[in-house]
Formats: sequence, structure tokens, C-alpha cells
Amino acid sequence: MESKNNKKMAPCLAVLGTGSDVGKSIVTTAICRYFTNRGIETAPFKAQNMSNNSGVTPEGLEMGRAQIVQAEASNIPPHVDMNPILLKPTSDVGAQVVLFGKALENSTAVEYHEKKDRLFSKACDALSRLRKKHDLIVIEGAGSCAEVNLMPRDIVNFSIAEYADAPVILVADIHRGGVFAQITGTLCCIPEKLQDKVAGFIINRFRGDISLFKDGVDWIEKRTEKNVFGVLPWYDHFSIESEDSVMIENPGKISGHHLNVPSIAVIRIPHISNFTDFDPLSNLPELNVFYLEKVQNLSGFSAVILPGSKNTRYDLNWLNTTGWSETIIGFSKHGGHVLGICGGYQMMGKTVHDPDGLEGAPGITKGLSLLPVETYLKAPKTTTRTRFIWEGIEGMGYEIHMGQTKISDGSAFLNVIEQNSITCTKKDGSVNPNTGDFGTYIHGFFDVPGITRKWLNHIGLNTIEISEIHGPSARDRDYDLLAEHLAAHVDMEKIEQLIDV
Repeated sequence: MESKNNKKMAPCLAVLGTGSDVGKSIVTTAICRYFTNRGIETAPFKAQNMSNNSGVTPEGLEMGRAQIVQAEASNIPPHVDMNPILLKPTSDVGAQVVLFGKALENSTAVEYHEKKDRLFSKACDALSRLRKKHDLIVIEGAGSCAEVNLMPRDIVNFSIAEYADAPVILVADIHRGGVFAQITGTLCCIPEKLQDKVAGFIINRFRGDISLFKDGVDWIEKRTEKNVFGVLPWYDHFSIESEDSVMIENPGKISGHHLNVPSIAVIRIPHISNFTDFDPLSNLPELNVFYLEKVQNLSGFSAVILPGSKNTRYDLNWLNTTGWSETIIGFSKHGGHVLGICGGYQMMGKTVHDPDGLEGAPGITKGLSLLPVETYLKAPKTTTRTRFIWEGIEGMGYEIHMGQTKISDGSAFLNVIEQNSITCTKKDGSVNPNTGDFGTYIHGFFDVPGITRKWLNHIGLNTIEISEIHGPSARDRDYDLLAEHLAAHVDMEKIEQLIDV
């Protein structure tokens, strides 16, 4: 292999999908870990990601959580070149555009499409830089790669695969049904030259006896004259973070028989962000975590969490109009514990001020008044990796928020000791001394076992066991299990023949 300073451009492999939420992110993560474990220096890439689930790089820049997960699986630090463009939806037709980790502007879909040529050039530059630093780049696409109305302006699927001269693996989801139509329909909708770039398929989320699907594999291979590299069974012996909130959409009400073990409720607000903050809690075998959208009685829950939001004032108004605000306040008054993370923390205060209209029309929205704080939404955006101490226990997380929160004297409960690797002495969060409710700006709050243990003790769940394999260490173990799952069911030798590594 040539030296790093005189290294040829690394080959690329593209993982595209027949639709949204078919498992592209999971397959990309699996391939990254598989080749990393083979000693091949691998890096992920996604030209454009649309998600409110984001994180912060060591440089203090923002990028999609999915590519941070893939970087973790590749055993390398995340870098914004892996996700140069991040779109964070703020409404049905608009999003905040984050370019190379910094908030650029709020844009409508029409306005954004007009800038696609320039942004595609930026994405290509980022990919080229990664190819000079690593041995293999695994490219993830977005949504369906066969949206014929969007294809002329697509900058994340076949356009980037063509730029990188990358063979394409097409991922289809058999669980949702219609897998034969997914695959053949996708090929029918794309030009012949793009059909030729598709090397084969991975069929995801199979339940049952795989041997019964052999005739299906034979039919697909005969019909398309392309390989089915493998069929991935459904898994439940490990957990990988989801890219977006599709997995928690339309949750139903939780009845009493579901609450036979300690349970936490997370309110599924319309613009929920960073819902993977709660994966470490969900992975505890003695604890249930439920996402709730429809208002219901909360008396059976040990705690209620208000998560992050990409549009705090809108979601706060939603809490008020649906009746959630009254229900949550009543839960707190009757001894229930409420926790707010980032936007949820802002909602728990007295008021949220938006003088410059960062989230819509300028104005002030009344909060839940569960905490003695007031929030002022103002640019620039704070993006930090944050080390903190909670009564002697050290934690590590990250912050992504607009504006600042004024904390009443004595209510802050976290000491911030480092931001973006720079030592500091700051305060974060607020606690209500009368109820024990509290909020913090720190995402990833539950990644450290000691912090999770302390919070569970705080809400009276002292007996729940927490393994030291928790948070990042649990994710690392699960990346290996995912790679083993891939290798057991996918012909990786055929895939490796597609690339020169």
C-alpha cells in the first residue's frame, strides 16, 4: 500500500435504498465495521442527510448521528466531511441547512433546490478529501434512489456514486412487503446506465425460515441478472441507533398491563430531536421506555422526559393545545419526576423568547414553569462536546442549541469542566428544589453508567442493575455483533471483489 502522503484515491462502495427506512444506515454501519475489523481503514460518507438527530465532532461541529455512529463503527473520530450537508427540518416545507458543521441558513425546499449544484460540488470535495485519508469509503444514499422527479437534482444517491465510480448495493426491506416490486420497480425507474452501476442487492429484515425464501432469491437473480448478496434476518440480540424518528412515529397509548416493570415516558413531540439520547435507558432489561404522543394518564410512570426539539416554541404550543402541559404539570405536582433535555429543558422554564424569529414569527411563549429559568433564542448556535460533573460523578455528552437559558441563583446542578477539549468552569441545567424536576442542555446525558445510576436513584429506581458495558462501550460491542450478523448472512467475498482494497 502506498504511503499516506502519496496515497491513491480510496475506492468507494455505495449503499442505496429502494425507499426510506429500509436499512441503508444499518447496512452501511455493518460494512464499515466488517472492513475495519479486517484491518482496512474505512470511513463513512453521506453527502446530504435530513434528520434532527445530530451530534458534535471533536472540533465542535455538527453532523448527523448516523454518520457519527458509522464513524464509531469504523473506530475513527467523526468529521464533518463524512456528512458535509445536514438538513434539520423545522416545518413541513423548511429546514435549517448545516454546511460543514455550521448552521448556514433556514431554507424552504424550493430555495434549497436552487443551490444544489454548488452544494454538490462541496460534497464532492469532502468525499475527495476522505478518499485521500482512508483505504475505503462506504457511501450511504438517502430515501429511494429512484425518485424520478428528484433525480435531476439528486446529490446524494447515483450522482455521488457516479462521481466516485462506486459500485452500488441496493438495500430492500422485506418486512414491509413487496420486496420483488421494490427491487424490480427501482431498476425500472432509473436509466439503463444507472442500472448497470447496481452490482446487486441485500434484502433486509427477514423474519422466519430463510431457506423458504430461496425461490425468491432465485427469481430476483434471474429477473435482474444481478446478485442477491444476502438476506439479513431480523435481529434482537443487539441494538444499533436509528438514523431518524420513523421508528417512533405514531406510538399508541400505554395501558396498565405494560407498566408491570418500572417505566419511563418520553413525550413524542412533533419536532423531536436526538431521541437516541434515551437508548442507554431503553437497553436496560429491567426498565421500559415508552414514547407517548396521545395524552394519557401518567400515574404509572416513574418519570417523564421532554426530549430535544428542533422547534421549541411550536412544540411547546403543541403541548399546551393537546393538553399535555396540564397533564405533565399535574404529574409533577403529585410527586412524579420530570426531566427536560435541551429543547425539553427550555420548555420546562417560565418563558421562551424568540426576538429575532429564529423558529418562526418573533414572540414569546409561556413555558411549563416547572423550572426557575427563562430562555432567549439567539444565534449563533452552540455546538460543543461537553464534560461535566454531577455531585462528584463525571459525565460526557454534547450540546446543540440556539440561544441561552438564564438560570436562577442556586438552581444549576451541573458543573461544566470542559467544552470542545478546552477547560472551563461553567454551570448547566436547573433543578426545582421543591419537586426534584430538572433539565439540562446536555445530550448523551445517559452515556456514562455512573450518571445513569445517579438519575435512576434520584427518581427512586435504586434496584435497577446497570452494566459497565453501557453507552459507548455497549455500542462498540454491538457494532461487532452487527458485523458478525452481516458476515453470517451476506456473501462478503463477492462484495469485496467489487472494490480494490
